[in-house]
Amino acid sequence: MIAKLVLRGALDTNCYFLADETTGRGLLIDPGAQGDRVVELCRQKGWIVEKILLTHGHFDHFGGAETVRAAFGCPVLIHESGAALLADPALNLSGILDEPFTLQNPQLLREGDEIAPEGLPELTLRVIHTPGHTCDSCVFYWAQGGAAFVGDTIFKGSYGAYHYPTGDLRAELKSIREKILTLPPDTVLLSGHSEQTTVAAEARYY
Repeated sequence: MIAKLVLRGALDTNCYFLADETTGRGLLIDPGAQGDRVVELCRQKGWIVEKILLTHGHFDHFGGAETVRAAFGCPVLIHESGAALLADPALNLSGILDEPFTLQNPQLLREGDEIAPEGLPELTLRVIHTPGHTCDSCVFYWAQGGAAFVGDTIFKGSYGAYHYPTGDLRAELKSIREKILTLPPDTVLLSGHSEQTTVAAEARYY
């Protein structure tokens, strides 16, 4: 099961919950704001967040993570190069807000790592490092479900901004062509700020 939550903050962001339908245990991807709302919804639905995954370290993708982490006692995971973004409001872009913020003590991921809720291998996500939007941008690929959580690396009909700190257009296009568009054509791409699309639909643009 994949549930999509549109979280309203300084920027609206798509948050996703990948879970086992029977037990409600799963993985929360990019809780960018409204942590209290996420926790309340999870309680109502009987969902249990075992791990929080961040596609990258921009504030609109982790703004609700601390509240959810505290509520469920679960870790926050990000690519190893993302720790610096989480710790620095200038890099995570929360410096533009009235109250900049950071997030400490994440667990660090590397290319090829696999993540799943305890005892649920069918929900395994593989980490694909896709630098470009930020240096730490990652895709979480669910091979068994034919879906990929792509953050802000690629959108329906476009790609992510690259002019923020640690961004790089050449790296982003390389990541898209070599690491996303090489996934099976029918793979559903679930981004941070657009409707879903597929590898086949986006390949024609590149």
